[in-house]
Amino acid sequence: MSDEEYMRKALAEAEHAANEDEIPIGAIVTCRGRIIARTHNLTETLNDVTAHAEMQAITAAANALGGKYLQGCTIYVTVEPCPMCAGALGWSQISRIVYGTKDEKRGYSTYAPKVLHPKTEVTDGILEEECRELMQTFFQNKRK
Repeated sequence: MSDEEYMRKALAEAEHAANEDEIPIGAIVTCRGRIIARTHNLTETLNDVTAHAEMQAITAAANALGGKYLQGCTIYVTVEPCPMCAGALGWSQISRIVYGTKDEKRGYSTYAPKVLHPKTEVTDGILEEECRELMQTFFQNKRK
């Protein structure tokens, strides 16, 4: 599958989050061509500020693999990870991060650009418009 196809699956997770009144961020982790984790934000559901989609994905993927390192894995996330999530992804030694839209206010690239593992490859802008529109629509509806 292509990056776009995997990102569509992450977008589906983000839509689940929005339907649960969670900030609509979704994540998919793949390893060796297979999806090993599908998650979305659960901060409201769990009353936990650390329950971001990426944090849930790291835990689920590590459990699926039976180890804490995600070498050889790729995470697809609809929005640029925050510094907390990027730090956790760095500690997981994930091989690749693919995200949809930048987070101008809280993205790791603004606040902690060196937090990732040095071997982690980053690809951004995959289905950027769809990812951004989902976030914008969610917050516009919140402000009504």
